[in-house]
Amino acid sequence: MGNSFGKPGETVQFNTLQKAVNKNMESSLDVPCFRVGYSIKTQNLDNFYKKVKQNGVTMTAILAKAVAKTLNNHPQVNASFSENGIKYPDSINIAIAVAMEDGGLITPVLKDPSKTDLFELSREWKDLVKRSRSKQLEPEEYSTGTFTISNLGMFGVDRFDAILPPGTGAILAIAASKSTVVANDNGSISVEKVMQVNLTADHRVIYGADGAAFLKELADLIENSPDELVT
Repeated sequence: MGNSFGKPGETVQFNTLQKAVNKNMESSLDVPCFRVGYSIKTQNLDNFYKKVKQNGVTMTAILAKAVAKTLNNHPQVNASFSENGIKYPDSINIAIAVAMEDGGLITPVLKDPSKTDLFELSREWKDLVKRSRSKQLEPEEYSTGTFTISNLGMFGVDRFDAILPPGTGAILAIAASKSTVVANDNGSISVEKVMQVNLTADHRVIYGADGAAFLKELADLIENSPDELVT
């Protein structure tokens, strides 16, 4: 069952959070965006997650840390547009979209995740989600993101595009990891778990080549060395 906030025949007023989301979505229409996607094999990621899950590690923390680690090498993708030029933040803060049960969504922020070990990061994330559900987040805990992740993998979607939050340069939409028939370089065919990710970026700040280079390195990290994300 999907969420519904009204009954058939009703018109339900937007709540404060929904109004804020609507305002942001409308202002995002003024931003010239482009979108670029990548297919990432997740066999090693899945194995790594199985290993660390029993110690309280969440997939959200893993993905946030992988993205932050990659952004360290691609500061352009963490930058944003301002009237004075391209603004480069002094830290990498990963905002993660969370749907609220009574409508709207909020983006709790993990500050500089690449500098925090995965276990601590997972504890931080669980605490942020818990407090966001009970409306106890401080403004700096949801408004200071420099890059956003929207993950709908848990709903099994194949792919989707996300809308860029105003004041930032890029958002990454992460879909489900699904068994897929893959043609290998040597001409053979195999079945692999593959996850589609799509980057939406402000073309005034980030160009196609910047987005592509970021996604290529992110894919390489997730496919070949997820173990590096522990510390």
